[in-house]
Amino acid sequence: MTATERPGLPLRHRRGLTVADAMEPWTHQIADDSTVDRANDVLRGSGAGYLLVRDHDGRCEGVVTRTGLRSAPARPRHTEHTGRSTVGATAHQRGPFAWPTLGLALAAVAMRVKRLTVWPVVDEDGYPLGVLTADRAAFLLAAPGGGAEG
Repeated sequence: MTATERPGLPLRHRRGLTVADAMEPWTHQIADDSTVDRANDVLRGSGAGYLLVRDHDGRCEGVVTRTGLRSAPARPRHTEHTGRSTVGATAHQRGPFAWPTLGLALAAVAMRVKRLTVWPVVDEDGYPLGVLTADRAAFLLAAPGGGAEG
């Protein structure tokens, strides 16, 4: 047995956890050309903390939160309703995104540095595969036999 293998763990975990081991399916999404009002309605109705933003081809554009939606360009109420601003025009998290083969420990560090609570996981063509949450990464890395080498 090598120093990186751990008895009792499946082979794929013996060399450290990856993002693929920790990612979860995304539950809510919105098109980047949807209005801010529509995004707020989806967030309120779903109780979700974020929405995965997809472009017109279905590729991942980023993640938007309630805070990001509040940053929509302000317009006077008498000229245009703020709901006409699009999600794509908000200050939302954009790439680069995580990929499934990225080491989980490295992904957790990147999330801390970027101050991310959720990070989209995409394939080589930019299509979303799932999301990595900071809580899930921390939980798995703290578990006995987590992602630390040794």
